[in-house]
Amino acid sequence: MIGVRPKTFAQRATPYLYLAPALALIALVFVYPVLDLFRRSTTIRRAGELEPIGLRAFRLALNDNVFWGALGNNLRLFLAVPILVVLSLIVASLIFERLRGWRLYRTLVFIPYVMAIPVVGIVFSYILQLRGVLNTILEGIGLGFLALDWLGSARTAMWSIMGVIIWKELGFGIVLFLARMSSISEELFDAAKLDGANWFQRLRHVTIPQTATVIEFYTAINLITMLSWVFSYVLVMTKGGPGTSTWVMEYFIYQKAFQYSQMHIAAAGAVFLLILASGLMLLQARARKQVEALGE
Repeated sequence: MIGVRPKTFAQRATPYLYLAPALALIALVFVYPVLDLFRRSTTIRRAGELEPIGLRAFRLALNDNVFWGALGNNLRLFLAVPILVVLSLIVASLIFERLRGWRLYRTLVFIPYVMAIPVVGIVFSYILQLRGVLNTILEGIGLGFLALDWLGSARTAMWSIMGVIIWKELGFGIVLFLARMSSISEELFDAAKLDGANWFQRLRHVTIPQTATVIEFYTAINLITMLSWVFSYVLVMTKGGPGTSTWVMEYFIYQKAFQYSQMHIAAAGAVFLLILASGLMLLQARARKQVEALGE
């Protein structure tokens, strides 16, 4: 039996040499900004020089009521996630049933998703203002008592932004679920129909189990979106107002960095946001393993 010659150092290093450009790019784009973020959160620039301040920026952020209010608004936006999942499933299932005009409906529900957020924000700012389109319509049909200052009141502003986000993000979920449903064996639906299952029963016992991994993915994506991807809505629609009632974590970071020139506090807030987003991704990965284990 001929023995296998051990690999030389050059042979062992060759794969890493091929990977080196990609690893260098990843380090430049992802690793360096994260390290620089931590550096900025523990230093402050005075007289043109960086002065170490330890964890003082984190303590200042945690002692700021506006920080907790911004985080609370992000958590409040999490309520939109189950609404998006349920509505996407229902609408996708109805379109999948080939209702009359289903191709038109599929196009219409996806149009908001491809629209730019600033455009959506500006349009809805005009619709939802005190003398806007919505209140004018309500007064015109005799429902003036329902007219509110949707974006000018601290009680309704955040909920109004949530409604706009749901309207815009719904199309992605519908198309995502439709793509998964189209790959489900038609025999499953035919067998359910032969057993006398109605639309709701087919949704519950066939569609939802078969789309479990997509539901998990869509839920995780939306949670991350509500945590770290809503800055544009707030900036365009309310600019954080009235007062600080619609501040979110991203807006807190933006204001501290560019409005108040407190880069160290902004960096500390960004670190908190990074930790929360990373935690959600870890939970998503764990949930995926559990779903896959149940499917085996």
